[in-house]
Parts: sequence; structure tokens; C-alpha cells
Amino acid sequence: TGVSVWPRPLSQLRDFLLVYNRMTELCFRHCVCNLNYRLLTGREESCLDACAGKLVHANHRLMSAYVALVPALMQRRASDYGASTVLAAPSSTQEGSSAAPD
Repeated sequence: TGVSVWPRPLSQLRDFLLVYNRMTELCFRHCVCNLNYRLLTGREESCLDACAGKLVHANHRLMSAYVALVPALMQRRASDYGASTVLAAPSSTQEGSSAAPD
């Protein structure tokens, strides 16, 4: 049972780190233009803050939309699964009844 607990949190951590790394790289490439100094300039720092803020805000909006859609998707999958099992059941009984007279 211990094995089934770890994959999901590790997958979520991996996804978070991928998003974080992509965001960091995108904002760095967009905002930092001079690597001759050890510290960021005020302009670079404010650009990074704005860039990261925009991406975090966009990510929150996407996650909110996803969370709102999940119940409808689950309901649709459940109804599709139910319909496929109902359709499969009569065909198997018909095959069984046609095979019996032979």
C-alpha cells in the first residue's frame, strides 16, 4: 500500500517544478538583459516581479477553470461508461441466444 501513495504526490511535485522552472526561465529571458553585474537592476527586478505575477495569476485562473470543469467531465465519463456497458450487454445476450439453437 505504501507504493500506491507516493506516485501521485511525486507527480504533482514534478508538475509544479516543471511549471516553476518554465516560468523562471521565461521571465529571466524576458527581463534580464545584462549579466555583467552580480545584482539585478531595479528595472530588471520590477520586470521579474510583474512577469512572475502575471504568470501566477494566469495559472490560478486556469486551475480554477479546470476545477470547475472536472465534475462535468467526470459525470460525462460516467454516463459514457454506463452507456457502453448497456450497449455491450444486449449484444452478448443476443450472441448467447443465437449460439444455443445450433
